[in-house]
Amino acid sequence: MSEKPFGSRLLLACSCLFFFTACGVVSTTYKITKGTVKATYKTAKFATKATVGALKLTYKLGEFTFDVITAPMDWPMTHDIDSIDGLSPKEAIQQGRVKRAPYVVKGKRYTPMTIAEANRYREKGTASWYGFETYHQHDGHMTANGEAFDPGKPTAAHKLLPLPFHVKVTNLENGRTMLLRVNDRGPFVAGRIIDLSAAAAKQLGFHEHGTAQVLVEAVRID
Repeated sequence: MSEKPFGSRLLLACSCLFFFTACGVVSTTYKITKGTVKATYKTAKFATKATVGALKLTYKLGEFTFDVITAPMDWPMTHDIDSIDGLSPKEAIQQGRVKRAPYVVKGKRYTPMTIAEANRYREKGTASWYGFETYHQHDGHMTANGEAFDPGKPTAAHKLLPLPFHVKVTNLENGRTMLLRVNDRGPFVAGRIIDLSAAAAKQLGFHEHGTAQVLVEAVRID
């Protein structure tokens, strides 16, 4: 029996899942052009319904795969943000007022960068990592961007970059580098410029030590 063309098989698979998933596949080329990152990545995207009311988006940039899953609004947050744009964090997330909105943590107001400022961002400093607070939670935690936080994914938290945003992080102590999706706020510890997921810290080689000196560079995706 002859094998059906890939397009036919994909259409059949999507049709079979029609009542459970919204299926679409798009191939596009992203050019990463900021700073020293000058490469063209073939990017595959597809969206499915992960759970009732929760949208899952998966995309790839080079060797890195990013899974974006919207968190149910009754999930706890990963940190104690007092307010975002004058609203409760979850109200701000529901209204889509998060990307560059000012927010307050423990009485201190933070005003995120503009897109133009973020695209020029390049900073050296101390990175830490987070993730233990989710390991023993039945339903995980929500990021400040309204996503389901997963310490096993290549993500990060930053105090001032727009959400979401992509950065290239280089461990200056061993030369390892990777791309990360910034989808959360933090770290709110003096002297630290970025908080990485546990998986990212492992890949960059500082999970055991806890912190590392890094270079963080904005990645502009056209």
